[in-house]
Amino acid sequence: MKEQIKKYIAKALTELQKDLGNFEIPEINIDSTKIAQHGDYSCNTAMALSKKLGKSPNEIANLLKLKIKDCKEIDRIEVMGGFINFFISDKYFIDNLKNIDKDFGKNDNLKNKKIIIDYTDPNILKEFHIGHLMSNAVGESLSRIFEFQGAKVKRVCYQSDFGLGVAKAVWGIMKMQNNNFLKEGQYSKFLGMAYAFGSTQYEENENDKKEIIALNKIIFERSDKEVNKIYDLGKKWSLKYFDKIYKKLDTKFDWLIFESQVAELGKKTVEKGLASGFFEKGENGAIIFKGEKFGLHTRVFINSEGIPTYEAKDLGLAQIKYKKYPYDSSFVVTGNEINEYFKVMKRAMQEVLPDLANKTNHIGHGMLRLPEGKMSSRTGKVITGESLLEKLQELVLEKIKDKDFSVKDKQKIAEAVAVGAVRYSILKQSIGSDVIYDFDKSISFTGDSGPYLQYSYARAKSILEKAKNERIKASFTKAPEINQLEKMLCQFPEVVEKAGTGKEPHFILLYLTELAGCFNAYYAKNKIVDKSDEFSPYKVALTQAFIIVMKNGMWLLGITTLDKM
Repeated sequence: MKEQIKKYIAKALTELQKDLGNFEIPEINIDSTKIAQHGDYSCNTAMALSKKLGKSPNEIANLLKLKIKDCKEIDRIEVMGGFINFFISDKYFIDNLKNIDKDFGKNDNLKNKKIIIDYTDPNILKEFHIGHLMSNAVGESLSRIFEFQGAKVKRVCYQSDFGLGVAKAVWGIMKMQNNNFLKEGQYSKFLGMAYAFGSTQYEENENDKKEIIALNKIIFERSDKEVNKIYDLGKKWSLKYFDKIYKKLDTKFDWLIFESQVAELGKKTVEKGLASGFFEKGENGAIIFKGEKFGLHTRVFINSEGIPTYEAKDLGLAQIKYKKYPYDSSFVVTGNEINEYFKVMKRAMQEVLPDLANKTNHIGHGMLRLPEGKMSSRTGKVITGESLLEKLQELVLEKIKDKDFSVKDKQKIAEAVAVGAVRYSILKQSIGSDVIYDFDKSISFTGDSGPYLQYSYARAKSILEKAKNERIKASFTKAPEINQLEKMLCQFPEVVEKAGTGKEPHFILLYLTELAGCFNAYYAKNKIVDKSDEFSPYKVALTQAFIIVMKNGMWLLGITTLDKM
């Protein structure tokens, strides 16, 4: 509807130019209104033209109103305070409600576009911390939004499998063979402790630091059989541990790509760039990119020992991804603490791989923090993603302990609610913002939370089940007066488009939260299943439409729907 109104306004502006002389037509913005007296949609174009034309906003708005004709979807148009308010016909909403099906909300904005998206990216031999949950929630939701708009999406998880961080962990493993976690088979916890120990010793003991630096080169060159054995075993433990978490998060990667696979290509790319003058020799023979020339900062791409850094490996990664999948766009989702790093890396990419640089986009998300503050895997003060989800599951199980569900169903509900609670908390604001996690609020079944969406969906499903038992069939044939619920349901495609254009899942989340509140208010005021009510089939059909929209919207956020809670 927004696009249709834009066309009406654009045509009216063209007509107005004939009366007032040629003037520059401003961008036309159409917004949904929140107040019934202001109609369903509002346009502020008259206010944007007021100064240019030397007329009051109300005068221009009324002139435009006179030019808008033959709009079958619009009941009436009113001017208020310089705004043009559009009141949409009930018939338009009813016709749209009839079209709500499993594909409702989809569009062709990205039809057949090839998109590759890189997210989550936990490093082997380290624990999966809550920051990885942040990246996963953002990346998975964006992947689904792109798919909903017709794109062909491939998911990539890029993981560090060598470098100083890995060397610290391997060194820690070698020094901690008698650790209890290792003896008990708690390999992920053991790896976390090994890494923390290696990191501490690297900072505090000069001899240990030298050993770790030397070990880093041995791992990179795979020149020691015993070290290789320890390294390979640790990598196997890590990947098995990560797979378990991905399954819980309902994330399926098309490819796992490791630094070891891209390092050599990245190194060759930098060396070629050095020969062309894009890179320079720095101190101790390191190869650097002087970002200051471009208002950025200098970074090392190959260190003094000839080992490629993260920057060089990212150049290799872009080429490997393109070889696997010749994409139109590549999105890299990371914490925003590397925003400045990525600017330098991408600027260097523009010098040596200009075509891929133009296709590469960085999305920096905020940090996920607990009230205790920021975590650090280096010091061992890590809140793992797994432990956060487990704690939430325990809290949910306590909430539903008196429900008449089987143990298996309770576990399924608790897991889905826990993941939904985390994803909702992460996605409820713009991607770049930090999130302070509130345990109690996140698992509340009322208000601003993932469980609230799941509970609202489950309630609607139970209503449909009751209607089925009463043999009341859904039908929009006979309709009462239109309410806000009908109007909100029809706005879903617009919200999806807005989220896709802005790459901001929180638009969908805020909409679903408001929609759930609208449905629950409707349910409180209306008896939906009632054989004596001539409008009961309509109310059941409306409930069915609500279920479809909620299911589609929650899928876009990566929140599982539940038939009962």
